[in-house]
Amino acid sequence: MAQFPRAAALLFAVPLLVSCSGSHKQGDEGALHLTAHIEERLPFDETSFTQGLELGPDGTLYVGTGMEGASRIYRSTVDGRELASQDLAPEFFGEGITLIDDSLWQLTWQNNTAIKRDAETLEEISRATYEGEGWGLCARPDAGEVIFSDGTSELRRMDPDTLAERERFTVTLNGSPLSGLNELECVGEDIYANIFTSTDIVRIDATTGVVEAVIDASGVPNNATPDPNHVLNGIAHIEGDEFYITGKRWPDMYRVTFIPDSSHG
Repeated sequence: MAQFPRAAALLFAVPLLVSCSGSHKQGDEGALHLTAHIEERLPFDETSFTQGLELGPDGTLYVGTGMEGASRIYRSTVDGRELASQDLAPEFFGEGITLIDDSLWQLTWQNNTAIKRDAETLEEISRATYEGEGWGLCARPDAGEVIFSDGTSELRRMDPDTLAERERFTVTLNGSPLSGLNELECVGEDIYANIFTSTDIVRIDATTGVVEAVIDASGVPNNATPDPNHVLNGIAHIEGDEFYITGKRWPDMYRVTFIPDSSHG
């Protein structure tokens, strides 16, 4: 998502992420409590206002950045060596990204425009339009769909080739809609979402929209320069239970695992 001034209203719109732990999928006792355990710290481009993070099948990292006049998409090695980069037109504010085979979609915030790119060169192939704001994006190839967030409690199911909208569904935590869904990562039957302005990540059942787990990432150091905009944002699945996470203008990226939170017995 974009800049902090729009966040104040969302802070009051997002319900408290409080639930009960358990050893099962979402049920009567609520969502699981997990925490982000740091396995490794890696260097990251501290100028990147990170809006989308994705790991390619060849192990390279894709980063989509925001801010009008400074948005771009780039591909790099995990240790930070840049391989390709493309700037967005100055009127665009870049948002979430996702890979689909040999192409990549990049959203824009309030321009109602998605840009399809070649995954290797990042050059533009085509464009698509959508209603409302664009925040996050992730692909579910086995389901033949892309999941799209717009900052509300609703997620959209989109056609992966055209980004035509198919339907919307509401994400709920303990029976209540959960707003502020931002950067997304699809993993199997689950969708991981950063909650805007917070240090929480939620794991959502991709079929029902029910939050299965709340992941507390507050223990991951935010070493960005002090600024209310420089929040946690960016999650990319590696394999198994491992993920990369980072934030807006963070100088670090972390390889983490999500483990049971011992403070919630």
